[in-house]
Amino acid sequence: MAAAKPTLTDSLSFCLAQLTAAAGEGPGGGKDPASNETPLGRALLALRTRHIKAAGGIERFRARGGLRPLLALLRRAAAADPAPSQAGSGSAPSVASAASGPSPSSDSTHSAGSPSTPSPPVRLRKTLDLALSILANCCTEGACRAEVRRLGGILPLVTILQCVKTDSIQNRTARALGNLAMEPESCGDIHSAGAVPLLVESLTACQDSQCLQSVVRALRNLADSPQHRLALAQQGAVRPLAELLAAAPDPALTSALVRALLELSRGCSRACAEQLSLGGGLGPLVSLTSHPKRAVREATILILANLCAQGLVRPALGNAGGVEVLLGELRRRRGPNGASSASQQPLVRAVCLLCREAINRARLRDAGGLELLMGLLRDPRASAWHPRVVAALVGFLYDTGALGRLQALGLVPLLAGQLCGEAGDEEEEGREAASWDFPEERTPERAEAGSFRSLRSWLISEGYAAGPGDISPDWSPERCPLPEPAEPVSPTPGQTSLQTPRTLRTQGRSPAASAAEEPWGREGPALLLLSRFSQAPDPSGALVTGPALCGLLAYVTGAPGPPSPRALRILARLTCNPACLEAFVRSYGAALLRAWLVLGVAPDDWPAPRARPALRSQHRELGEMLLQNLTVQAESPFGVGALTHLLLSGSSEERVACALTLPFICRKPSLWRRLLLDQGGLRLLLTALTRPAPHPLFLFFAADSLSCLQGLVSPTVSPAFPPAVPLDLDPPSPCLYEPMLGPAPVPAPDLHFLLDSGLQLPAQRAASAMASPFFRALLSGSFAEAQMNLVPLRGLSPSAAWPILHHLHGCRGCGAALGPVPPPGQPLLGSEAEEALEAAGRFLLPGLEEELEEAVGRIHLGPQGGPESVGEVFRLGRPRLAAHCARWTLGPGQCPRKRALALVGLVEAAGEEAGLLTEALLAVVMGIESDGKRPSLDC
Repeated sequence: MAAAKPTLTDSLSFCLAQLTAAAGEGPGGGKDPASNETPLGRALLALRTRHIKAAGGIERFRARGGLRPLLALLRRAAAADPAPSQAGSGSAPSVASAASGPSPSSDSTHSAGSPSTPSPPVRLRKTLDLALSILANCCTEGACRAEVRRLGGILPLVTILQCVKTDSIQNRTARALGNLAMEPESCGDIHSAGAVPLLVESLTACQDSQCLQSVVRALRNLADSPQHRLALAQQGAVRPLAELLAAAPDPALTSALVRALLELSRGCSRACAEQLSLGGGLGPLVSLTSHPKRAVREATILILANLCAQGLVRPALGNAGGVEVLLGELRRRRGPNGASSASQQPLVRAVCLLCREAINRARLRDAGGLELLMGLLRDPRASAWHPRVVAALVGFLYDTGALGRLQALGLVPLLAGQLCGEAGDEEEEGREAASWDFPEERTPERAEAGSFRSLRSWLISEGYAAGPGDISPDWSPERCPLPEPAEPVSPTPGQTSLQTPRTLRTQGRSPAASAAEEPWGREGPALLLLSRFSQAPDPSGALVTGPALCGLLAYVTGAPGPPSPRALRILARLTCNPACLEAFVRSYGAALLRAWLVLGVAPDDWPAPRARPALRSQHRELGEMLLQNLTVQAESPFGVGALTHLLLSGSSEERVACALTLPFICRKPSLWRRLLLDQGGLRLLLTALTRPAPHPLFLFFAADSLSCLQGLVSPTVSPAFPPAVPLDLDPPSPCLYEPMLGPAPVPAPDLHFLLDSGLQLPAQRAASAMASPFFRALLSGSFAEAQMNLVPLRGLSPSAAWPILHHLHGCRGCGAALGPVPPPGQPLLGSEAEEALEAAGRFLLPGLEEELEEAVGRIHLGPQGGPESVGEVFRLGRPRLAAHCARWTLGPGQCPRKRALALVGLVEAAGEEAGLLTEALLAVVMGIESDGKRPSLDC
């Protein structure tokens, strides 16, 4: 088959020459266009269908300078300003005719003066169609977009959009503008040229789906920044989009509309939300969330999430079913096969914002939203959203059913954990996100800071502030007024209430006004909810637990600034509530208050200390006040009955907890004596020391409790710390044995003891026999050793034998007993001191045993010794030393931390055989002299 004959239009140069001539820029620019209509039309058609679509064709067209004459042609057409017309309408001015060309389908044999030549307006539309199509195709490449902008090609397009209302022209013009809008600089120029109102007008005037899609795409590309999105909304671009969507268009247009609305709703402005609602777009959007096409479905979900940023549209969105849709989608994305955290973030924000209106809260609660929000709070991966979720739950503050459900789901410990957590990096919300339940009470226009600030409108509506007038204009954004009725911190008559650490004063305001103000930091919502829970008749099950109390105390003692007075009122309210007394006992709450606030030891500080803010005096005052509140409850008739019931009829854990807590909250001797001594509470506590600890600070609590009880039993003991073992400050007694060791011994020895090492130690037979029944029988009886001058002593090292020889010859207090005792920090078990003690017992030398024990205590339990030495001494298993250890541990004035560490060492040393430890501690607590006597556990 013969190849097709080449034509002139196959040459790009020919096409460009025709384009240049038609634009009036070439040698033939001034000719009558009637003489070259057919070559121009064919050139434009060839450029569009052949040269531009070829590989690299757009780049060649731009490089050969084709954009300049193309834009000049469009500029001349725009300057002609043809009237809006349909095919067959009146003729256009001659200048337009000069720039026009024939229809692409016109025959090449038609002459300029032929009767079949189209009328000028029709020829103009054909030429514009081809030229605009070429320009739109060229603008798909970045270099061409920049060139068109440099050549000033935007204004002619806007003029054509305004003047030529034919659907095909509007379609191609909108397509070209949409492509140009992909460059930020061109986008700004298109806005400045006034194209937006014309595009909006096209939305309502055009009927062709392709044209509408091009216009919608152009509007979407023009929404490239917050300023441009706001400008589009203010110029009415959103409502016609919503109306088109409500008209159930074809699938392609529906997809384009959804994509445009998604772009326009980013950072949703009030104008955008209003227009979308007025255009009837909420219902169709909710319906499209079940669209079979995934892209449409996900875009619609994000549009609904974006709309939640505007309070005015949230009630209508809830009525349209948006609450259930957003909850279902968030639940799906959080499932096992769900999406990433980034895709969940807009949905979490939307669900939290929906909690600000009562009607949506009811829908959210019925749809399982509370469980979903609680799941977010439990998820450590969602920690950045936790402050937002807690702020959302404040909306349920007066929903009794919802609060009960939240409490059952474990909200309280999670709230307590939020008090000292790190704030998440969340987007700040403006005034428009506040609740729309009371829109007439919206606050004046001013800067807001943080998502919590936008709760202010709702807080005003719920009575936490009387109105916007109560909000000082000179407040910092970090504070919000939350007056709460002041309660007495203690029911004790005449007792002075603890002053709150923070007093918020604002210059220029009266003290009465500032007294009602409280700081509203990131912990404000959690404290508000905890305060609501604490006002229940019996809040013990939720708030008087280890996690909740730890959270509150961590906030009070560890907040960067002064804590909120609301937290102090919560603690005071709980300690003043009789219904909470048993819970404070069961959970070791009273012991925790004393350890954390009064003694300054938190669970994280044990056993290794941790730096704390230097506010010990304020914390101590708060702790003593709270314990005094518990004392008032414990010593009331109700409290006495409750404690007695716990001690006698509770579980084993409850009985131990009651016995441990009693010294902290009971001051009446008749009460604590009856419960601890007569009814066996002290016995329970002592026998529980070696069991598995029911609380991380149990041994710390126990050491503190035993010390307090000792102070109650012996209140006259001086608080100054006495040495555990009396130190003999007098000079050592003269040594009676050393004279026998010189070259001229006095008196002369008549006996030598032979050690296993071969060392021979001189001795006096008579003195040795008188010192001990063992040596009397050995040296003066019928044993062979009575006739020997060299008597062997088996199993005895020289250092252990040294104090024995001194003692046999009458030395008392000469310092020989200190010789075999190792220094602090070295083990006693297996040492020469243990060997000497064993030998003193074996040789029936009780005086030496006491002297050696005194030496061990002096070295290891004196000023140079520490808590770690107490367990070492106790491991020797000697009752007198065990009593010294107990006295060192529970001595008045002892550091609480050292006392607890010493008790830990004692418990570890005692192991399962706790009898010796129990007896020693009991003797010290009861003030019983333990010089060899074994006190009974029957108190």
